[in-house]
Amino acid sequence: MDAEFNHRYHHAPLLRLRGSVQNYNWGKAGTDSHVARLFAFNSASKIELDKPYAELWMGTHESGPSFLLESGVENGAPIGSQCITLKEWIAKNPNVLGDKVFDKWGSDLPFLFKVLSVAKALSIQAHPDKELAKMLHKLQPDVYKDDNHKPEMALAITEFEVLCGFICLKELKVVLHNIPEIVELVGSTDANQVLHMNEQDGEEKVKSVLRSIFTLLMSASKEMTTKVISKLKNRLHMESQVRQLTDKEQLVLQLEKQYPADIGVISAFFFNYVKLNPGEALYLGANEPHAYLYGDCIECMATSDNVVRAGLTPKHRDVQTLCSMLTYKQGFPEILKGLPLSPYIKRYLPPFDEFEVDSCVLPRGASTMFPAVPGPSIFVITAGEGKMHTGSSKELVTEGDVLFAPANIEISITTASELHLYRAGVNSRFFKIL
Repeated sequence: MDAEFNHRYHHAPLLRLRGSVQNYNWGKAGTDSHVARLFAFNSASKIELDKPYAELWMGTHESGPSFLLESGVENGAPIGSQCITLKEWIAKNPNVLGDKVFDKWGSDLPFLFKVLSVAKALSIQAHPDKELAKMLHKLQPDVYKDDNHKPEMALAITEFEVLCGFICLKELKVVLHNIPEIVELVGSTDANQVLHMNEQDGEEKVKSVLRSIFTLLMSASKEMTTKVISKLKNRLHMESQVRQLTDKEQLVLQLEKQYPADIGVISAFFFNYVKLNPGEALYLGANEPHAYLYGDCIECMATSDNVVRAGLTPKHRDVQTLCSMLTYKQGFPEILKGLPLSPYIKRYLPPFDEFEVDSCVLPRGASTMFPAVPGPSIFVITAGEGKMHTGSSKELVTEGDVLFAPANIEISITTASELHLYRAGVNSRFFKIL
């Protein structure tokens, strides 16, 4: 295989990829799913109308590998019966990563690129830092499948709703005043500790009290949780007859329909409820709690699939690990609007070395250029069609196409329609470019 492999690909500037799809039950079903439409184009497959299509993965993680396609052939089949993965190809051609990337991360892509279509809430979760990931992987390799950390960023394609990070102390006091069911679950002693605190007590003291009350909440018995959520639901339904429920109260009722009697329903009151507009992004560091709620997004992260879950899920829960690992930082997250690189390209730069994302909307008849960078990139075309030119080749690209670009290649793009694409690459700050 090696001779054929290298003959075909060693000099191909852009490699076409077939991604992997994940059919998690929270995904949008059939043609409602952006992921389903992209994957159908990407793999020349039919959409199953009643099947959820949650995530399209583009990268080298073994839980959802990408495969090389015949270059220059639209929707070509994987090579022979071998199905060469991008991971295998990079391992044989590590020079495509560029020296700096290879020196830091070895012969693998440091980022994993995804498209998500979310119909109902994902679990309340956090991703471990490197130290905790190593320990969890060693202790429970069947649950925590790799030893890497997983900082991530979500960039909204449609309006995208997320719970993330803890609300500030002032807001938490309002919650405890207004939601008696939480006080019933955690007890008045701990609730009063929060109510009598102020910012002057110092950040560490506030975090410690927040950790204590949140751990009590998440550790409540099944019987108590069921009883209290039923009480909350009945009260909110009654009050909705005489007043407008808050956004968070409406969300909690919606979550209760999706995950009845789940402690995650009531824990939503502790988190910021964020609604991203298309083109806005937020990033999540290690050990920060979050749950995606609804909408379509582009997601990028360090190459890992480690998740510690504690609510809104039928899957394995690890409440003690989650409650002990969180940072308990409070306050609203930073929203990234993208840094204009050119009239048509915006760059989203999170504070992580492993990745950045560019968004490109190219109007009909326009052209643009992605300058050569010292690391690898993956491109996904989400709408329209156009041409991608490198020094020695030209690729016709259309919705659903996914392409790998080696380091140090300049790419110019033209379109006769309107073209939408996203690029994931190693963070420019890592190369000291920005």
